[in-house]
Amino acid sequence: MSGIPLEPVYGEEGSEMPGVYPYTRGPYASMYRSKLWTMRMFAGFGTATDTNERFREIIRSGGDGLSTAFDMPTLMGLDSDHPMSLGEVGRCGVAIDSLADMKDLFAGIDLGGITTSMTINSPAAPILAMFVAQAETAGVPRKALGGTLQNDILKEYQAQKEFVFPPRQSMRLVRDVVSFTTAEMPRWHSISISGYHIREAGSTAAEELAFTLANGFAYVELAMQAGLPVDTFAPRLSFFFNAHIDFFEEIAKYRAARRIWARWMKEKYGATNERSLQLRFHAQTAGVSLTAQQPEVNIVRTAVEALAAVMGGAQSLHTNSMDEAMALPTEKAARIALRTQQVIAHETNVTHVADPLGGSWFVEDLTNKIEELAEVMFAEISEMGHGSMLEGCIQGIEDNWFQGRISDSAFELERTFNSGERIVVGANRFKEGNEDDSLDLLRISQEQEKEQRHRLATVRQDRNDVAVSEARQQLQHDASQPDVNLMPALINAANAYVTLGEMMSSLGEVFGRHVEVPVI
Repeated sequence: MSGIPLEPVYGEEGSEMPGVYPYTRGPYASMYRSKLWTMRMFAGFGTATDTNERFREIIRSGGDGLSTAFDMPTLMGLDSDHPMSLGEVGRCGVAIDSLADMKDLFAGIDLGGITTSMTINSPAAPILAMFVAQAETAGVPRKALGGTLQNDILKEYQAQKEFVFPPRQSMRLVRDVVSFTTAEMPRWHSISISGYHIREAGSTAAEELAFTLANGFAYVELAMQAGLPVDTFAPRLSFFFNAHIDFFEEIAKYRAARRIWARWMKEKYGATNERSLQLRFHAQTAGVSLTAQQPEVNIVRTAVEALAAVMGGAQSLHTNSMDEAMALPTEKAARIALRTQQVIAHETNVTHVADPLGGSWFVEDLTNKIEELAEVMFAEISEMGHGSMLEGCIQGIEDNWFQGRISDSAFELERTFNSGERIVVGANRFKEGNEDDSLDLLRISQEQEKEQRHRLATVRQDRNDVAVSEARQQLQHDASQPDVNLMPALINAANAYVTLGEMMSSLGEVFGRHVEVPVI
């Protein structure tokens, strides 16, 4: 603003630069000078029609990527009329029971012109099948679809707990999605390897980094075991990290992640394609950092966390809304969250230089220290798997190693909060104003749940029962053949209006169900 000319990037001659292996300073040379991060707002509530209206508002407000939140029954692979779904339909996301709902969800939205992220894991393959089926019905070929399927089942056992099948059977579904999208959907990211939920469960930044990348290496080994050359699928892997409140530690975490991924992919897995080596990630500000007390202060927290993600080189970003400690965001709160990103992008000028913190003695040292902590944990995981990160991750889940580490860190974090060592404004210090912290909240009515159940009943009544039965039989047959890819049978089932719960039930009869032994 003072007229001082800026260089595209700063650094000593011969030093590492953005866009150069091992990509500590960013995957691309120009970073945000040539293209801003995608402002991908997370949305989903009530019925598919309700969420479609919110999607359209996000696009009108300048959002350029959609991210779909599903309700708990959908996340657990249950239909809205299942007894366990009672009271949960549409509450924490959108209810999707069948192809009919998927059509409503994206009605009037050009899926060939906007990227779509879907945050779902255990039922990821059936949901992707419905997504492909509705896109093709709308005239958009699968090869034109761009976006991301979370599809990260390992972190479900480790942290989020939305699992259905046993780990090894679930990994079969992940393998089939990776193989299918590699062959059929060249613009699609088949897995969003997610540290976000590990951090939300209470891990440290270093544990988030280590467990996330370990899971990533496990998925690489899984795909290679399926016969896929590493450079055919690795360019479409992406990551999802938490943007927490410890500003510089978060930036160091992202920088260390890029460096570790590049080195391991090149040296251990033999990748040669530059895009296989470049870790690209989505970030979301920390939901667990939000407080119900003085909720407007959450706008400040979100802004700081979003700036850390930008300074750390995120490729896409979601900013939480101020009211999310209490409910799904209102339209106004979601718009403020999007405006937060737009202020950072267009008013602060931080996008004018690639990796502006590169070379900082503090940031560089912190990057090295976090990398060292992660490598210690990698060694432990590899030892559990006798040299295999895939087996190490599964064994660590079965032995409750990951769950125990996260639990211990969460306990220590809570201890520091309760003792006052860690100050949280409005919660354990600076409480003046807590008596006036009410907000207008988004409330999901019982009528919306009734509407969704009625919609599902209509689908069941109108569909062809013979086609449904045949599709389910084919799905079970293919599931019993370990080397058969399940995606064609799932897409066929989606087109026959087999419901999500019916698909998952059919698979469960072959795969069995997982019951976790809790950490004691």
